[in-house]
Amino acid sequence: MNIYKNFLPKKDFQKIKNYMLSDSMPWYFSDEIVDNNFDYFQFSYGFIVKGSQNCNNFMMELISPIIKKIKTKNFYRIKANLLTKTKKIEEHPFHIDQATGTTGIYYLNNCNGYTEFKNNKKIKSEENKYVEFNSELLHRGTSCTDEKIRIVINFNYESI
Repeated sequence: MNIYKNFLPKKDFQKIKNYMLSDSMPWYFSDEIVDNNFDYFQFSYGFIVKGSQNCNNFMMELISPIIKKIKTKNFYRIKANLLTKTKKIEEHPFHIDQATGTTGIYYLNNCNGYTEFKNNKKIKSEENKYVEFNSELLHRGTSCTDEKIRIVINFNYESI
């Protein structure tokens, strides 16, 4: 597992954060967070779905500073997730994003939400942090209680 704080230069980070927190960002309601578990909901945006670009060029250009820093020849999926504030931290089910490759999580804002791994390691949600790990590692995300939202961008790819 690799953890990178201050992953992007501040200017690039602020551009992504400002747009994704604006009312121009096209979030879509998802009535599940982990496949076939309808106990929780989130809002999401698919940049790349099943290996194909799912959005306009503006959106791909927006996240291009992140994409350029990831060492891959093939993205399987890039998806942003927005979770809303809850009264207590809601821990979602453990899962894997895909059977092979690498998973990356880019944190867009500071909050008391986190990513937890089956081995009890917890990664705090800290803005402009990128965490990269083997896609076979069981992990889960959470809601937050101290901010209105928690936003991450998930990357699933084949490492070089």
